[in-house]
Formats: sequence, C-alpha cells, structure tokens
Amino acid sequence: MKVLITGSDGFIAQNLIVRLKELADFEVVTFSRQVPLEQLAGLVADVDAVVHLAGVNRPPSPEDFIAGNTGLTEALCKALLASGRAVPVIFTSSTQAALDNAYGKSKLDAELALRTYATQSGAAVYIYRLPNVFGKWCKPNYNSAVATFCNNITQGLPIHINDANAPLSLVYVDDVVNEFVGILSNQHEFDAIEFYSIPVHYQTTVGEVARQLEAFRESRTTLITEPVGTGLVRALYSTYMSYCLPDEFAYNVPKFADPRGVFVEMLKTKDSGQFSYFTAHPGVTRGGHYHHSKTEKFLVIKGQARFGFRHILTDETFTLLSSGDLPTVVETIPGWSHDITNVGDDEMIVMLWANEIFDRDHPDTIASRVTHS
Repeated sequence: MKVLITGSDGFIAQNLIVRLKELADFEVVTFSRQVPLEQLAGLVADVDAVVHLAGVNRPPSPEDFIAGNTGLTEALCKALLASGRAVPVIFTSSTQAALDNAYGKSKLDAELALRTYATQSGAAVYIYRLPNVFGKWCKPNYNSAVATFCNNITQGLPIHINDANAPLSLVYVDDVVNEFVGILSNQHEFDAIEFYSIPVHYQTTVGEVARQLEAFRESRTTLITEPVGTGLVRALYSTYMSYCLPDEFAYNVPKFADPRGVFVEMLKTKDSGQFSYFTAHPGVTRGGHYHHSKTEKFLVIKGQARFGFRHILTDETFTLLSSGDLPTVVETIPGWSHDITNVGDDEMIVMLWANEIFDRDHPDTIASRVTHS
C-alpha cells in the first residue's frame, strides 16, 4: 500500500513513518511545508491512502489558520477528486473544532471539506478530533506541556505551572499510530457518520503529570522506580526517557565493598521489592541469617555456589549447589537460616531479588549460623 503522509515533519508523522517503514506492505510518500503546494496533485495521483496530519496551530496571525488548515485541506480534496479515485483519508482534527476560536473554526472547516470529498467520491474519511498527543519527538516549548516538562526536567531546568488542577486529556503517540496502522491495514470498519477516537486515552491534571515526571527524575537518586509497566505511567516514562541527552543515558549507583566482595543495589520498587547483585571471593561465605517474612531469589551469574539452609526450630539442614553454567533460581524460605559460599576458584557473582525494600530500622534479618551437612 502506498500512503501519502502530509505534515511529514511533525512528531505524529515521524512516529507513523517509522512504524510504516518497519512493515513490509507499505510505501510512504511525504508532503511537508517545504514542498510546493503545486506538487500535491502529482503526489496523490497513485496513492492508496492519505494520512492528513499537516496543519498549523501557532501561526504568526489568525489568518494563517485558514491557509494552513482549511486551505491546505481543500487543496488536498481537490487533488484527490481530480485523481478520479476514491482514496481513503485519515485526518487529525482537534477537540477545539467544537470551540469558537480561529484555530477550532479552521479545523472544523477542514472537516467539512473532507466530508464533502467523501460524499462526492464515495471514499472513506476518518476524522479524529485528537486531544493533547504526547510521546517521543514532540517539540518542547511549543504546544505540549508534557513535552516541555520532560525536556526541562531531564535537563534540570525549572517548569512553570499556572494551575496544577487544570484538567489534561491525553493520548499517547504509539496508541495513535497503532490506530492509524489498523485502519490502513483494513482492520477498522468505516462509519461515515461518527467521528473517530483513539481507544486509549487518559484524563489527568497538569500537576499530576508534573509530579509523575519529577518522580522519574528522583528515582535515579532513590533507586525506587515508579510502576512503569502499564497505562499512563508507562507512556509518560517512555516519553520522559526520550528527552534524555546522551550524557544522561547512564547514572551511578552506590557500591558497598568489604573483604568478602561487593554489594550493589540496582533497582527498588514501591510494592515488588528490589534488585541487587553481590560478589564473593573464593571460599567466602555470605549470609548466615533468617527472615520472618522477607523472601529472596538468588541467581548465580558467574562461579560456583553452595547454598546452605537450616530450619531454626527443627535444625533440619539442606544443602544445594548452583552454578553460573546452569541458571537456577534459589529461593530463601521464611524461618530457614541460609548462607551462600563461593566453592569455586574464581570470583562469584550473584543476582538477588528481595520481595521488599531493605529497611535498616526494621530489617527482618536475624543472624543465625547455618551448619552444613
């Protein structure tokens, strides 16, 4: 499928173009403000679909809304009609099309031009009145609070909030791209009457977004990560990270060393424990304690380990061997004292997960020797 994307320099377009180029069945043709309008007719002559993303939202004068939004859309419709084919169009309008302002009126008039085109040609036209779209490559200090906040916070610059309680309706650029790819792949039914919307959208406030982004920055110091695996927090975290400059790609974490080896905490979570690793020199034993509630998972990455266990009531003992050559998770059991000894000839490296963040005031770690069989 050959797809024309207008506004190809914009951030939604850039994300969409990258995605389409990853797929074998699409050929992308682009149109931007650097291309003379007279070339538009030639570009649409043999395309199979158009994704109309071009438009202006912060022009020097209100009159430019008409040329950049309504005028360009009318020119596109004229070129499509002249091609004599019913070429489907996906159009990114705005929620402001329902409002009484110059920008909203220019978007509304563009919608009407496309509806007229649909009636005259029989082509499917998908009109999306998008709220605020955020994601990687969105221009900061322009028209996206999320982009501006991400840019400033990653670079240690202040952010300014007039009303922290101001509502914010958001859609994530990857969800927008998924929706458009689905249409282009004929996965959506066309309804000429209704407007279309991105299935995944978020309602929040300006202050909550700022608080969440600040928490991402603080996590590099506290090592406590936010729950970044799903939903809005996942999308905001991906967006936030995309604004990191190369000199911010890495950060140091504390390393605690003693004669036995080193211990390094990598990552902590609010409700799912923490990740660490430690080393041990040959012959060194670590541990020798038990927990009442805390549980742990050990994974030997390098070397040879002997795990010892003793039930603190019955004195029952148990020993097992583990090696970096055969990845095996060894778990500690509440009420069993345990230790780990490097029984190899080289340094041992072990990854460790504990189900809770270590609390020095309430460590739930009681010294207790393990007797090996």
